[in-house]
Amino acid sequence: MTTEPILLRGNNVRLEPLELHHAEALAAASSGDPSLYHWSPIPQGNASAIQYIETALNWQAAGTALPFAIVRLSDETVIGSSRFWNIERWAWPAGHPQHGRPTPDACEIGYTWFAHDSIRTGANTESKYLMLAYAFETWKVFRVCFHTDARNTRSRAALERIGGKFEGILRSHRMAADFIPRDSFRFSIVASEWPETKERLQKLLARR
Repeated sequence: MTTEPILLRGNNVRLEPLELHHAEALAAASSGDPSLYHWSPIPQGNASAIQYIETALNWQAAGTALPFAIVRLSDETVIGSSRFWNIERWAWPAGHPQHGRPTPDACEIGYTWFAHDSIRTGANTESKYLMLAYAFETWKVFRVCFHTDARNTRSRAALERIGGKFEGILRSHRMAADFIPRDSFRFSIVASEWPETKERLQKLLARR
């Protein structure tokens, strides 16, 4: 089952379907301080950005991901990327009320990164808000989860700040950005928690 591209628009950022024409802008966005990207696989240069986008689009075609370019509305500059991925469609049995539902049952939000001048500007909070709202209110998923490298204390703090619930540590879970088996901190938000999380995010955005 394919996952159709969508566009999400907030007050300060727009999340538009990631396409190959974004390659040069993504490369420019990631060209700042390399120390910001120790723990995340970030495209460096045009060729790397093209490969990054092609991989994301292949996952989209397989129905397991939905990638975005994040655009700052004030100057129409691409400032980063994020995606829904590990999109799950559960095998509800025939006769069950959920059998044949057209939308995903669960997903992960990840591959999120921002240009150095967009960190701590509220762009990440608004992007997460837009994606979570779509997942819980349009797709009506039961769970959204997040994984971050155990060494990435900044990402862990950001997920706790927006209301992610810590579930535990997955050992040697994935290949890290520095090509070693990494331990991952797992966070999640479930459907029953979304109203409280939504209010929390709206308050954070209002302070901006």
